[in-house]
Amino acid sequence: MVSLRKAMKFLPFFFLFFTVIFVSAIGSNIPRLGTFQQTILRDPKASPQNVSNDFQTFYYSQTLDHFNYRPQSYKTFQQRYVISFKYWGGANSSSPIFAYFGAEAPLDLDLAGIGFLTENAPQFKALIVYIEHRYYGQSIPFGSMTNALKKKGLRGYFNSAQAIADYAEVLLYLKKKLSAESSPVIVIGASYGGMLASWFRLKYPHVALGALASSAPILYFDDITPQNGYFSIVTKDFEEASKSCYETIKQSWSAIDKVAAQSNGLSLLSKRFKTCRQLERSSELKSYLETLYTNAAQYNQPPTYPVTVVCGGIDGASNGTDILRRIFMGVVADLGNRSCYDIDVLNYPPETILGWSWQTCSEIVMPIGRGHNDTMFPAAPFDLNSFAKECEEKYGVPPRPHWITTYYGGHGTREHIQQCSRGVYCQWIS
Repeated sequence: MVSLRKAMKFLPFFFLFFTVIFVSAIGSNIPRLGTFQQTILRDPKASPQNVSNDFQTFYYSQTLDHFNYRPQSYKTFQQRYVISFKYWGGANSSSPIFAYFGAEAPLDLDLAGIGFLTENAPQFKALIVYIEHRYYGQSIPFGSMTNALKKKGLRGYFNSAQAIADYAEVLLYLKKKLSAESSPVIVIGASYGGMLASWFRLKYPHVALGALASSAPILYFDDITPQNGYFSIVTKDFEEASKSCYETIKQSWSAIDKVAAQSNGLSLLSKRFKTCRQLERSSELKSYLETLYTNAAQYNQPPTYPVTVVCGGIDGASNGTDILRRIFMGVVADLGNRSCYDIDVLNYPPETILGWSWQTCSEIVMPIGRGHNDTMFPAAPFDLNSFAKECEEKYGVPPRPHWITTYYGGHGTREHIQQCSRGVYCQWIS
């Protein structure tokens, strides 16, 4: 065990944040939680760059099912994990292990873009470990995501409880292999990965000393957070950037409907927004624009400040320019001047989208929606009955909307965290 004196020196750097961050999706699908600015509106085939040569890739023979004892439960698959020994002080120094939890995507972008670990590891002489989430990237049982999800008896192993059990098994294996039993483990994650880090600290306090959960919406379940919480934040971002931009966007939805109602309305909208194919429904254009706005708000950071860029295009149109032309100018400002704009960009079926669709149709059921006039977006309340019907039609099983709060906690979590922040003897060090 690590002494309290040694443990205390690491704690001030690990706090739990609860910023709700998402990427919007079409229809009643629950938005995907992304750590990095999505390339979906820019280049769906984009690949990570500049992965450090200090990272070494390994594979662990992971147990398929941690919670049952059927013969199939003992099957294994290869789970990818990546280590940097560059800054580690070694096992004899009880230097910490920073363990980053992969989320609903391959590890590659995390390796290239998560700077927190490499920036702080030198100070603590920490070992850096990245562990890929089961069913993503190179850690997919049964060959591919498509094959795994086709078989009803196999996709049931694809859930958060199995994922954090994977992380526990890998970390305990590494501590033993590296003779690092005295090295404290700090688990780290962002967005959905942050949720996993939070839940891991609750379920495996004997493995992790602390958890850093950045932008982890662990309270966006049941009725704990208002449905419109996320879209209200997006709206606030745009309103603060430019009141006129906010008003133009708010008025644009009815303007789109008005044109679409004309006999050749969809053709007109297709030409005005230079879509790569003819629109079949006005909702296609609305979903595309909604994703552009939410993507801009989620990653509204220096040096680009995409919300300011979008609003610059909308507000920069000359006097007398109609609403739809202003909206299109916002698209051009954000994405650049193109020969056409692909409204089907969200329909590409990468394994990440397929995997997240299953996860939200099984346990990650976050009631994200909005009402009338409470955001700059058109009304789209979350309807659990409709959502459950869609999931059952797609996968043959209904979602379990209350399982997350049952298994990990819900209403009492906030109070428990606040109490833990006052002392180090809590089950959950925040």
